[in-house]
Amino acid sequence: MKQFLITPSAGKRLIARGMRKHPDIKRVLDDGILAIIAGTTNSYIAEEICKSLGENDFRLDGFFRGITLPPSFKHERIEKLRESFPGDVIIRDGRWELGKTIFDILDELGKNDVILKGANALNIKKRKAAVYIGHPEGGTIVASLQAVVGRRTKLIIPIGLEKRVPGDLDKIAAKLNSLEAEGPRMLPVVGEVFTEIEAIKILSGANAELVAAGGVSGAEGGVWLLVTGSKEEMQKAEKIIDSVSREPPYVL
Repeated sequence: MKQFLITPSAGKRLIARGMRKHPDIKRVLDDGILAIIAGTTNSYIAEEICKSLGENDFRLDGFFRGITLPPSFKHERIEKLRESFPGDVIIRDGRWELGKTIFDILDELGKNDVILKGANALNIKKRKAAVYIGHPEGGTIVASLQAVVGRRTKLIIPIGLEKRVPGDLDKIAAKLNSLEAEGPRMLPVVGEVFTEIEAIKILSGANAELVAAGGVSGAEGGVWLLVTGSKEEMQKAEKIIDSVSREPPYVL
């Protein structure tokens, strides 16, 4: 039993490496369509998967649509990145179809395919996530649900533990979507939630639980995880966590 500090960027890398070993991801890379919708956590996943396929042209920066930034950030940089948006990462039968988005292949998705879509809020206890929505037509999540609900396409929601919210996401969404509210709307979604905890389990077999959080000087948003397992599992977990522990912050 040992405690580990995971920063947000280390968490993103850990989630990405866990997703690469996920059985549904391994399956769909051999036969099917994997749609990795643009987002900061998903950028790490796209990078890991593209590298595993021998595709080395993917870049982390610019792989997002909506993004949260501090008030002091110079938004001219964001506009330049938006101009060079590469599209989502669409991989068909193990080959990256460069430049395509979820909207280009939406009608082709079926029950053998997988969509990866990030989220903005996580209720850990209920294993439920919710997505902020700024687009008047619901953005990529509403589009994705056509395939998820209509044709049983698998939805996996990679999300870091720093996005944990203690409240009822349905009730929160009802408030944010009300006529009196301002700002982004919110949509709770049903899918397979995949956090740092699931990543540790799939990579090492060890169990992890959130026990504390916070820090300074780059550890802001960090989480402390208590990891338990056999001697072999603990050795694997420690090696994996150490390999991502110095991941540099995600900076635009």
